[in-house]
Amino acid sequence: MKKVFLMPVVLLAALSLFADVAVKNGEKIAFLGDSITQLGKNKTPYMGYLHLVIDGLARSGVKAECVPAGISGHKSTQMLARVDKDVIKKNPQWMLLSCGVNDVWHGKRGVSLPDYKKNITEIVEKAQKAGIKVVIMTSSMIREDANNKLNTTLKEYNDFLRTLAKDKNCLLADINAKMQEEVSSKELSCIKGNKLTYDGVHMNGRGHMMMASVILETFGVPAAKVQQYRKDWEKKYTASRMNVLLNFEQEMRLNKEANEKGMSIEKYLTTLITEAK
Repeated sequence: MKKVFLMPVVLLAALSLFADVAVKNGEKIAFLGDSITQLGKNKTPYMGYLHLVIDGLARSGVKAECVPAGISGHKSTQMLARVDKDVIKKNPQWMLLSCGVNDVWHGKRGVSLPDYKKNITEIVEKAQKAGIKVVIMTSSMIREDANNKLNTTLKEYNDFLRTLAKDKNCLLADINAKMQEEVSSKELSCIKGNKLTYDGVHMNGRGHMMMASVILETFGVPAAKVQQYRKDWEKKYTASRMNVLLNFEQEMRLNKEANEKGMSIEKYLTTLITEAK
C-alpha cells in the first residue's frame, strides 16, 4: 500500500499564517528617503526602522536584503534626480518611498504641492517602469502636534500620496496616521514632550518601532505577530532624550514617576542622583 504523509497541522497553520506576506525570500528592498530614512539604517542607538523591517520579515520566514537610500535634507526634487542611481540600478524588487517632511518643513526652500505631485509621480513611474513594486509611505509629523501650521500643510501632501497609491496600484504604509494615533495614546500620556522623536522630527527608538510596525503590516505580516515582534524589540535598548540607554519598560516607569511628581524626566533623575549622595 502506498504511504501517504500528511503535513502536520501546526506546520500547515504556520505556512498559511504568512502566505500573504508580499515580500518573498531573496528579494531586495530599497528605502528611498531623507534623514529619517538615513538614520533608519543605524542599529544604535535608535534601532533604525530599516533593520527592524528586515528583522520582522526574517521572523516571518522571509529573508530580504536592505538597500539603504536615505540622504539627510533631501526633498522630492533630489530624490527624483537620484532614483536611477540609488534605487533602480541596484535592481531591487521593492522600493519604499518616504518623502515630504523636508518639502514642507523647509518653507521657502521647500517644494510646492504642484511640484511635489509631479516629482513623486515621476519617481513612482520610473520605479514601476523598471519592474520595481512601490510602497508609498505617508510623511511623518513635523513636531508632534497634528494641528500646527506645518502639519496642516503636510496634510495636503499626504492626501495626495494616499490618492497616488490607489491610482498607481501601490501599497500604502500610512505612517502619519499611525504616528498621530500613538502620540495621543493613553500608553504614552505619561511622557512630557516628544514621544516618538528626539527632536520633533527624527525618530527615537519608539518611533522607529512604530514605522517598522506599519511597514510590516503593509507587507501583510499579521498585526498580532507584529505586536509580538514589537514587544521583543522593546526589551532591547532604546534611547531616551538624555542619551541614556534604557529599555522601553524602564523609560516608561521613569516617565510615569516623573509625571506624578510634576517634573521632567531630566529633573527627576537629577533629584534621584542628588538624594542618593
